[in-house]
Amino acid sequence: MESFFCSDYSRQVGEEIIGSATNYQTYILVECPTPWKTQAFTSKWIPDNLRDLAQKIHSSTKSIRFLLIANDESHRKSETTVLIYNKPEGLITGYQKQEFILPDIKQVAGCIQQWLAGQKTDYQIENNITRDILICTHGSYDQCCARYGNPFYFHAQNTISELQLENTRIWKSSHFGGHRFAPTAIDLPTARYYGKLDQDSFRAILTRTGEIQLLENVYRGWGILPNALQVLEREIILNQGWQWFENKVAGKILEKSVDNNTILAEFSYETPSSAFYTYQAKLVKDEVKTRVLKSSCHATQECVVIKYAVASLDLVERKIPTYANIH
Repeated sequence: MESFFCSDYSRQVGEEIIGSATNYQTYILVECPTPWKTQAFTSKWIPDNLRDLAQKIHSSTKSIRFLLIANDESHRKSETTVLIYNKPEGLITGYQKQEFILPDIKQVAGCIQQWLAGQKTDYQIENNITRDILICTHGSYDQCCARYGNPFYFHAQNTISELQLENTRIWKSSHFGGHRFAPTAIDLPTARYYGKLDQDSFRAILTRTGEIQLLENVYRGWGILPNALQVLEREIILNQGWQWFENKVAGKILEKSVDNNTILAEFSYETPSSAFYTYQAKLVKDEVKTRVLKSSCHATQECVVIKYAVASLDLVERKIPTYANIH
């Protein structure tokens, strides 16, 4: 029997990938050598205290995503890097990072618990790294991430090196959703999600140059926004170009119909010149783009993946500083 690859199937049925970025308050990324088991935090290098903490938080209502990360050096060294990306309040361009280097992975759970309790934590470091890009290579979770994620990660390292991007790191990552869009990536600290990547689109994303329309097929959405609003933000990007990425943004759902087919949302942004805009958007289920499909390689049943379209967009507030009117 021929193997089923959900990423191939998603492409065949023409599924749009926008609106598939997940929204978390905090990402906690723990360096751990591969291979990883299907449930990443049961992997052999994970100590019991860290496994228990991850399970406890996963079972709580906290909006925290634990992920394992690794690079080509992870299995050669004894110390462990921990990255915590936390989402600030209000209008933002992305998350705030704290980085820790611990002598032993057994100390990671204690460090994270201190951070969660708001206590001063040891082992925090500062560096000039301004960007961490995660590529899902978690093949034991979904075979598409091995088939497409691993080779992409290998070539992406070369792309970053060729561009001489000294402030950018790339990591293999455990599962963060959307494996049917493999190879898939999270670009931190912005928490923008991408999928169906190749090195040309990756190069454009890294440098924020080139044809903006390529994002139409590889942009999964911005993880600070509710899923339905991500389609609106993509429309704005395609209209405004790469300069849009410099704006601070916030968005929220105001109302939902009982069947989730209609959503009223609010979307605000502030430009670098301090001009401020708030819009109300009506989003409706897009009957043409909504798909019924198997969402993973191991899915036994198909599910409905609802896609939204922007039905209306109304400006409700606008503040432009006097000096911004000079042009």
